[in-house]
Amino acid sequence: MNEKTMIYEKLPTIESERLLLRKLEMRDADDMFEYASEPAVSRFMPWHAHQTTNDTREFISFIRQGYEDNKKLTWAIELKSENKMIGTIDFVSWLQKRHRAEVGYTLSHHYWGQGLMLEAAETLIDFGFKEMDLIKVEAPIMLDNTQSQRVAEKLGMIREGVLRKHMIIKGEFVDLAMYAVLKDEFYSR
Repeated sequence: MNEKTMIYEKLPTIESERLLLRKLEMRDADDMFEYASEPAVSRFMPWHAHQTTNDTREFISFIRQGYEDNKKLTWAIELKSENKMIGTIDFVSWLQKRHRAEVGYTLSHHYWGQGLMLEAAETLIDFGFKEMDLIKVEAPIMLDNTQSQRVAEKLGMIREGVLRKHMIIKGEFVDLAMYAVLKDEFYSR
């Protein structure tokens, strides 16, 4: 069994000062719906705001099936002090042979501006560099998503360029700013 299979099969729980990064569970549906139903949260995401808790349960089922198929590296972000799931963070793609992964994240708007996404991303990227043998972590971000760009910059990421018409977001091709950090840059911040 290779390292990749082990991480996919047994997604580890990772702890930081205020957060637990853990597998997404069906019990998270109400917490996820609370933020996934907000247009401000889904604005920069490929998915539309959830209309019902059934939308959220279907999304969680999709992620859980991805765990079973060894295709998803998605962590629920749980705020330990409230025992509440407040977002998700994942390695959207992991190119193991190239020692590179792409990080993506979503956070409830009730928790914006508290440094929680920065903490979650630092924790996951540190795990990636130490446990997944990564040398580079990338974050493609929509050009007008300045909050996410600020998080990337605080992580030591550098804007490497713009990927034109790189992704379809809500039916439209969009340009993405590609941010990335190398392992040595991340630890020398």
